[in-house]
Amino acid sequence: MRFFSDNAASVCPEVMAALGRANAPDTAYDGDALSQRLDGAFSELFGTPVAALWVSSGTAANALALAAMVQPHQAVICHEEAHIQDDECGAPEFYTGGAKLMLARGAGAKLDPAGIDAFAQSIRADVHQAQPAAISITNATEYGLVYTPDEVAAIGAVARRRGLGLHMDGARFANAVAALGCAPGDLSWRAGVDALSFGFVKNGGMSAEALILFRPELAQATRYRRKRAGHLLSKGRFAAAQLLAMLEDGVWLRNAHAANAAAAHVANAARDRLLHAVEANEIFLRLTTAESATLREQGFQFYDWTPGVARLVCSWDLPADEVEALARAVARL
Repeated sequence: MRFFSDNAASVCPEVMAALGRANAPDTAYDGDALSQRLDGAFSELFGTPVAALWVSSGTAANALALAAMVQPHQAVICHEEAHIQDDECGAPEFYTGGAKLMLARGAGAKLDPAGIDAFAQSIRADVHQAQPAAISITNATEYGLVYTPDEVAAIGAVARRRGLGLHMDGARFANAVAALGCAPGDLSWRAGVDALSFGFVKNGGMSAEALILFRPELAQATRYRRKRAGHLLSKGRFAAAQLLAMLEDGVWLRNAHAANAAAAHVANAARDRLLHAVEANEIFLRLTTAESATLREQGFQFYDWTPGVARLVCSWDLPADEVEALARAVARL
């Protein structure tokens, strides 16, 4: 019974069916009919004109988004535990040509406007220090906490006042939207986000993520950067097919609701073991070594986050009986 990562979830049937339908000759790269529909489909979803580019990984989406806003001699302000800092092997620095990640702090891996302001104020405005050009936030965060539209808008206001771009790592953006019950636009461009890495693989996709650019001037150069980075797939229609299938009939949101509901059920059983509030689909539990062993002996797979803390992630496809079994097992500890 796997609760170690939503990356390992199965591909949802709508995506598998769409891949079969896409298996016919068409123009190569991103000139095919499906890829050409992406801008319109995502513009409708967000309620504003956007450029939507498929890439094959969230790392590429994040790094390309930052490269669109940051020069090699500049910097990105992010949380010290952000995914772009801890889990992308230097890809943001590589794609930006060497831009520096400046690491700020905040509870639950969240940044706040006052903290960003204080951090930015501490950077000398001279040639000896890299100057920030963008802020990057993660929604939901590495600890499964969700930024609300108001929280994003407050950070967006800081970004505008300081002349910085705002990137959102939305590997679990669908889970955040599902948790809040808001419109995707309220959590992104209306709140000041310039570029969004919209995750689909964790949520039922196979091998496609969406890079959403809300400022038109960011799009053209990014298409060249995508090619240069090796992410312009020859048969791009198969990536586009996945994204369109997830958008159709709200599959992306349905899947996120299912994952969030599973996590909430386990959280209700965990109670005071919770390290953080469960707001999306990740659960962080205080467990002794013996307790972790007890759960694993019962067949539950999960990740040891730090000594005494376990991370469990609920995916869209978890069987209800396995979720119930985990909730009961945690309650019995």
